[in-house]
Amino acid sequence: MPPDVEHGRVMVVGSANMDLVFRCDRLPAPGETLLGGQFGTSPGGKGANQAAAIGRLGGNVDFVGKVGSDAFGIAVLSSLTSLGVRTDETLITPESPTGVAGVIVAADGQNSIVVAPGANQLLTAAEVSRALARCIPTVVLAQLEIPLSAVRACIGSARFVLNPAPAIELSDALLSGVHVLTPNETEAKTLTSVNPTDGQTCIRAAGKLHDRGVAAVILTLGSRGCFVSDSHRTEHFEAPRVETIDTTAAGDAFSGALAHFLAQGRDLWNAAQLANLVGALSTTVTGAQVSMPTWSMVKRLAPGLV
Repeated sequence: MPPDVEHGRVMVVGSANMDLVFRCDRLPAPGETLLGGQFGTSPGGKGANQAAAIGRLGGNVDFVGKVGSDAFGIAVLSSLTSLGVRTDETLITPESPTGVAGVIVAADGQNSIVVAPGANQLLTAAEVSRALARCIPTVVLAQLEIPLSAVRACIGSARFVLNPAPAIELSDALLSGVHVLTPNETEAKTLTSVNPTDGQTCIRAAGKLHDRGVAAVILTLGSRGCFVSDSHRTEHFEAPRVETIDTTAAGDAFSGALAHFLAQGRDLWNAAQLANLVGALSTTVTGAQVSMPTWSMVKRLAPGLV
């Protein structure tokens, strides 16, 4: 369904942080102190980034999460609202500060991240269930920077897309409730013990996830694009060539875009190809939420897909 006609509703359940971003020539080695570079703050968190990706595409999106009653929390909510994300279901708590992430970005665009979750860890399953009942979304998208109980509350409510990041072990009971799983290479290896480095290992990794109950698997492979499997068909989509400046939140851009395009009624294959473009485009701009591309940018890159 063309995006100019109708948007299905996506509810993103996840984390919201303030990113403290350090830029330097290269990533430091263990125990090493680097001088120089730039510093800045930027709203982030996997959940908020994914919601921002949908908002930037012009999507119909609600963000369900929890922030502290502090300056960072206010800034995070303001950023989401400015990007077209509804925050009526975003909760504010005085019990914990807003989550914070320390991000180091090297000159080649690679990054390292450490997160202090703060208020994200206080989101409850009951709060998620109430939001689901009010929003009645077409697609629910979640990640793993919130309690697993809150993630499990997403099962059965709508088409459930799970971005299993950061990498942790997950139960078959949870995975069997997932309609589309979007792990990167590290996350796929954690869940399957298979490192998806080529076509055969991608097939093996996806097959193991299907065996555990996942209906569809999309392995995000960075500059190599993505590998898509629904247990009947597999396909590898190459990433477009772009000038990469900062890979921060590229995976979030992909997952958010995927949920958005699925909610529009597109099939898995078209949605994955378009999400591939969104993820690549996000690396051409520095930052997290501010790097998310618009729908017009996607159309210019690959008009044949839309």
